[in-house]
Amino acid sequence: MIFCTQPDDCYNVLMRKQSWVSIVLILAIIVAAYFMVQSVRDSAQQAVNPIRQANNSLQTQVSNLLHPTPTIIPDPSTYIHEVRALARLETIQYSVEKVITAETGQDIFKALLGDRLLLVAHGVVIGGIDMQKMNPQDLQLQDGSLFVRLPQAEIFIATLDNQKTYVYDRQTGIFRSPDQNLETLARQSAENEIRKAALDDGILEQAQTNAEIYLERFFQALGYQQVTFIH
Repeated sequence: MIFCTQPDDCYNVLMRKQSWVSIVLILAIIVAAYFMVQSVRDSAQQAVNPIRQANNSLQTQVSNLLHPTPTIIPDPSTYIHEVRALARLETIQYSVEKVITAETGQDIFKALLGDRLLLVAHGVVIGGIDMQKMNPQDLQLQDGSLFVRLPQAEIFIATLDNQKTYVYDRQTGIFRSPDQNLETLARQSAENEIRKAALDDGILEQAQTNAEIYLERFFQALGYQQVTFIH
């Protein structure tokens, strides 16, 4: 109940009360509308999620069909042809990168009948001396000095690193199927080129020098202070 001394005062009080009531109602409507929109959005999201998941699953299946993951199945049978005892002293290792181009039919009709690939080859070349080739007469002790004749250095391994070697580019003519042997030939050529690059860079000379340095320290540790290598 409102008590007023003047009619105007009662009118003003009543208007202010109605204004506050209107503001509260408007706020209540806004809050209710917000929660209603949020509820509708959550419901729509829940309805869309299964469709989105089904779409993602379908895309994954299509991708697996177009780009299947290779399956490697090794034969359970293993045949060991030879076992040899080795006495190799590895003294140097080269890591070599070589670009190999292999191509066939690269004439005026190469766009139709040609086949060409670019192979980026990474290889390892390991050199040293084979201690098994040494004979007793290769070690001579004279007046407290040890004379040693070492075998000539050689390359033990010249092979590609398959994890780093890859085909950078492949171009096949419109009317030609890719030659399955072309990459094999490129890899074989890459191994030969990697070996040749190491030889040209003097891998055998460095392998021989490293072997002499290592064995000199080894013989000195055994008590032979004077060690001479005979070439």
